[in-house]
Amino acid sequence: MTSLQEIRAPIAEDFKSFRKIFRKTVKSKVPLLDVVMQYILKSKGKQMRPMFVLYSAGMLGKINDTTYRAATLIELMHTATLVHDDVVDDSFRRRGRFSVNYLWRNKIAVLAGDFLLSRGMMLALENKDFHLLEIVSRAVKDMSEGELLQLEKARKLDINEEIYYEVIRKKTASLLASCFATGAASVTTDAGLIEKMHIIGENAGMAFQIKDDLFDLQAGNKSGKPVGVDIKEKKMTLPLIYLLQNSTRAEKRKIINIVKKHNENPEKISWLIERIKQSGGLDYSMQKMKEFNDKALEILDGMPDNPSRQSMKKLIKYNIERKK
Repeated sequence: MTSLQEIRAPIAEDFKSFRKIFRKTVKSKVPLLDVVMQYILKSKGKQMRPMFVLYSAGMLGKINDTTYRAATLIELMHTATLVHDDVVDDSFRRRGRFSVNYLWRNKIAVLAGDFLLSRGMMLALENKDFHLLEIVSRAVKDMSEGELLQLEKARKLDINEEIYYEVIRKKTASLLASCFATGAASVTTDAGLIEKMHIIGENAGMAFQIKDDLFDLQAGNKSGKPVGVDIKEKKMTLPLIYLLQNSTRAEKRKIINIVKKHNENPEKISWLIERIKQSGGLDYSMQKMKEFNDKALEILDGMPDNPSRQSMKKLIKYNIERKK
C-alpha cells in the first residue's frame, strides 16, 4: 500500500501553503483560546481532507490561493466538529492525546469549536468565497442532522440498512464530498463538474465510515480505537445491522438487550462481536465498502487524466486500505 507521505509528496509545497493559512487563521489574541488552538494544532491527524481539496483542484485546473482557503475552510469545519463530537460523546481522548474537553472542560471546548466555525466563515466572507461557504455550510447542516438521527435511533435501536446509509451519508460522507466540491469550485465554475466531484467524494466518504465501523470490531487494529466502543455507545454499525437482519427473533432480542443494557459487560460484548463475525457481518460490510469506493473510482476515471488524478486515485484507495 502506498503511504500517505508518498501520496502527499507531489503537493508538498501546496500543503505547506495551506498549513500556513490554517495556522494564521486559528491564532487568537485571547491567551487561553490561543493555548487551546496551539494544542489542537499539535494534535492534528493525517489531514487527508485538505489533500482531497488540493488534488481535486489540481485535477481540474491550477491550484491557487482560493484552493488554499478552501482547504483551510474544510479543515476548520472538520476540526470544530471533532471538538464538539468529543463533548457530545463525552470522549476523553482524541488520536492518542487528551481531548480538549478533558483538559479544559466542556464549556471551553464548545466555545473553542464555535471559534473554529466562526473563523472558517470569516475567512470565506473576507475573501468573498461565497461559493465555498455555501458548499461547506450545507455539509455542516447535514452533519448535524446525521448526528441527531443517529442519537434518535440509538434510543430505540430500530435502524435498518437504508437508514444507516442515510446517517453516514449526512454524518461523514457530506464533509468528504465538500472537500471534492470545494477543490473543484476553486478552479472552475462548471456546476456539473463540481456536482460530479461531490458525488465522488460522497461515495469515498461512505466507504471511509464503513472502514471505521470495521476498525471497531477488529482486535489489533492500529486506529487507536479500542474494540467494541461503538457497541458501548449504542451505535448501530453496518456489521451489527447485518447480524440483526440475519438473526432469529429470539437472538435479535438478545442482541438488542446486550446493546441496551449490557454494553459495559466485556464478556457479552466479546460474544456479540464473535456472532457478528460468524454471521458474515464483516465480510458483507467489506463488500459494501468496496462497492462505494469502486463507484468513486469509476466516476474519477472519467475526469481529466493527469498526475493529480493519479494521486487522487491512490488517496481514495488508501481510504479503505489504511490500518488506522
